[in-house]
Amino acid sequence: MASNLKVHMLRLLPGQEVSSALEEYVRRHAPRGAFVMTCCGSVTHATLRLAANANGETNKIESYNQHFEVLSLSGTLSQGGSHLHICLSDHEGRTIGGHVMGDLTVFTTMEVALGEPLDLTLDRAFDSSTGFPELTIAKDTQVAEKDEKDA
Repeated sequence: MASNLKVHMLRLLPGQEVSSALEEYVRRHAPRGAFVMTCCGSVTHATLRLAANANGETNKIESYNQHFEVLSLSGTLSQGGSHLHICLSDHEGRTIGGHVMGDLTVFTTMEVALGEPLDLTLDRAFDSSTGFPELTIAKDTQVAEKDEKDA
């Protein structure tokens, strides 16, 4: 679905927990929800859920207590929750990544650009086929009709 877009720029400070800070920002400033456009920064702690392995084991959660550079952060944030994935690099350039479970703590800075769709509402609803709350997208017909009249 195409959408009009508002961009929000944030800088998180040392010691802030990234997930909760972004969720709180969206609750206050982007009520329709938002998605991560770009992010760079550094963290001192991360708790990630890793991808399933070759044996089919899923939901392995690992915590890391070291300095990492953030190479990428992606995902969606809504009033109903968030879904964030991250890729991190250590002091030797090795990377790890996974689903952000929290405890993602800013080291020096975290610069984030969020995109807010102005005529869509993002939310989350339980999906019995996956067992997780999954993204839902609703078109705001009043905004869409106004845009068509203005065109």
